[in-house]
Amino acid sequence: MTQASTADVLIVGAGASGATAAKHLAEQGFSVVVLDQGHWTSPSDLPGNHPEYELLWGNHLWHPDPNMRSRPEDYPTNLDDSEQPVYMYNGAGGSTVFFAAVWSRPLPSDFRVRTFDGVADDWPISYEDLQPHFDATDRDMGVSGLAGNPAYPPGAPPPLPAHPIHLTGLRMAEGLNRLGWHWWPGYSAIPSRAHGHQTQCVRLGVCRTGCVVGAKGSADVTLLPDALRHGARIETGARVARITLDENGLASGAVYFQDGEEKFQPAKLVMLGANGIGTPRLLLMSDSARFPNGLANTSDMVGRRLMLHPFGSAVGLYEDDLEDWVGPAGTQIECMEFYESDPSRGFVRGSKWHVMGTGGPLEMATRWHIGEGVSEEPFWGAEFTARMKQSIGHSIDWIVHAEDLPEEHNRVTLDPTIADSDGLPGAKITYTTSENTHKILDFGLNRALEAHEAAGASKAWVTFRNFSSGHNLGTAKMGDDPETSVVDKWGRSHDVPNLYVIDGSVFPTSTATNPTSTICALAKRAATHIVETRREQEVSTA
Repeated sequence: MTQASTADVLIVGAGASGATAAKHLAEQGFSVVVLDQGHWTSPSDLPGNHPEYELLWGNHLWHPDPNMRSRPEDYPTNLDDSEQPVYMYNGAGGSTVFFAAVWSRPLPSDFRVRTFDGVADDWPISYEDLQPHFDATDRDMGVSGLAGNPAYPPGAPPPLPAHPIHLTGLRMAEGLNRLGWHWWPGYSAIPSRAHGHQTQCVRLGVCRTGCVVGAKGSADVTLLPDALRHGARIETGARVARITLDENGLASGAVYFQDGEEKFQPAKLVMLGANGIGTPRLLLMSDSARFPNGLANTSDMVGRRLMLHPFGSAVGLYEDDLEDWVGPAGTQIECMEFYESDPSRGFVRGSKWHVMGTGGPLEMATRWHIGEGVSEEPFWGAEFTARMKQSIGHSIDWIVHAEDLPEEHNRVTLDPTIADSDGLPGAKITYTTSENTHKILDFGLNRALEAHEAAGASKAWVTFRNFSSGHNLGTAKMGDDPETSVVDKWGRSHDVPNLYVIDGSVFPTSTATNPTSTICALAKRAATHIVETRREQEVSTA
């Protein structure tokens, strides 16, 4: 087995969390190696670089579901017992290559769900603990936005000015004003002017199919170049099979496959950033005599409490041409009116909304085809032409993100029958949307239809009532008690003191907002802690 020289820090996963940690640790003089089973993605290859981008995005090669994509670097997921698909992307930059770049923060109440609502668990940290790291990662990712949002907690203003509010956002803002509901210009990890390695957004509106001009805050654009510049080594096409332990029970590195060859990367300290599916899969694959149920799993919590963070969608049609294809695609305005718990609604927690464009013709056709109350309407021949003319450029989409509460039966386990291209077990996903989450979505979508009416929509309907967001959270819970959590408040394993988990796996609760900002802040906080306590860290000397 080929063995490289020992790294100070080995990071598994080159997505948002792994790239954040790699950049900051390398800048502080640590020798860093990053292993990712995928590869670098060339902007020229991205679907958004082609007129037929919608067809390319949904086909075999670029589909967000790894089961549909089936590239050699992907691993299969068994969804037989899951109501939701699982979305993720392997490679340098991870799923940020295809995320919408919505960049919003949780609220202080999100960290105290047990205290305020009597469900789930409080986080072992507070919003204030993460605030300086939110501010720092905003700068790293080129966040554009407008300061002064009355629904937001304290923090530095976004480093870049907000994008102009698009016609869709302006129209919906008028409706929300009539209702007296909160709205604010959206926050995006997409620069309104050139910033660092990022070019200025040219508003193509294809953000979710990959930014072809290098503007979007994809980790391969914003973070990994700085990590490389400070000496980090990034190995792509490197599928990790297991994390190894030394004779003292400390993480000593990783065995991985690259180009069909088994290799070993030794390290003094190991960090996992393989997302809420990949991280528990790797921990469960790394079982041993010391950890027969999976590495760092004496609590039996690895893989449990999966939160797929489902969303709903309500689209409205308008007489005016709103040019709804103009970017940024992720958010025009956001609404926090129904974010906090209100017992009178019959459920706990709430939802965050943001206005998006409805995409191109293929996506709009899908919304007609599956929409509640419109799917049975005539839709072929002359009716198809009329409906598409009525809706393309004339539609507004409300995305309603529900807070998905943790439940231990929703989980990731190793599948006994399916395997990836290196023979490693695939992930079995068990997930059922809770009654509380259904209630949040139903309430939010009904209010979104009211917002469309107030904004003057000629027609509005629900297109998705309960669909996976691609936010894979909660499977390596952070907490103070080693019997009920996997990692401590720094992301450090209770069982293996030089093993850290830094991705969305550690979320005790999902919040109702897009998680990437929080994931990056957590990874930055963990990296900062390692730097500040480098002399006290337990490390492998094997």
